[in-house]
Amino acid sequence: MEVKIGVQHAPREIVLESGLSAEEVERAVSDALAGKTQLLSLTDDKGRKVLVPTDRIAYVEIGEPAKPRVGFGAL
Repeated sequence: MEVKIGVQHAPREIVLESGLSAEEVERAVSDALAGKTQLLSLTDDKGRKVLVPTDRIAYVEIGEPAKPRVGFGAL
């Protein structure tokens, strides 16, 4: 699942591929914004952890699962 996180006062968004479902990502974001945690914590497909302070989150975009790419052409 592709997740894009906009951070206030940052010129670029954070983009990561996560093995979580859209519902799981949405639940983690909802919990963070509801004040249950002070950090939004997500882990990408490579095992790297991304931590974003909840008071700095501008938006979260949850996209489609990444499709495997094969060859040189754009699909």
